[in-house]
Amino acid sequence: MKKVCLVIGLILGVSQCTFGQDILKLKNIKPHEEFENILVKKLYSDNLSTSFVIWVKENVKSHYHADHTEQLFIISGKGKMKVGDKTNIIKKGDYFVIPKGVPHSVEVLSKKPLKVLSVQAPEFVGKDRIFTDN
Repeated sequence: MKKVCLVIGLILGVSQCTFGQDILKLKNIKPHEEFENILVKKLYSDNLSTSFVIWVKENVKSHYHADHTEQLFIISGKGKMKVGDKTNIIKKGDYFVIPKGVPHSVEVLSKKPLKVLSVQAPEFVGKDRIFTDN
């Protein structure tokens, strides 16, 4: 069996025959602490990207990322999202991309917090959120 794994690993360019991370059910991820407006939980990070689950009770002020593209998938809740000059209602199941350098903000419209999966590329280390006056 070890030889089979070694051969498969060499063919696929990986060093082991197991998943690198457990499979997570996004709907089951709950806030790990009380929070006022925004709570961020990092799921995974490497030098190529960082994944977060983010809960928002009220809003996220307008900001942009100078070096990151952000992909958002709405897990639950509803909000009014402004990306650049466009404003859209977002809800469970929606997915969109925010290119680097584009201002974006959100206002929560649901009684429960907005819950999103945010994937930022390349790796997000917390120094690339630039707030705007809007």
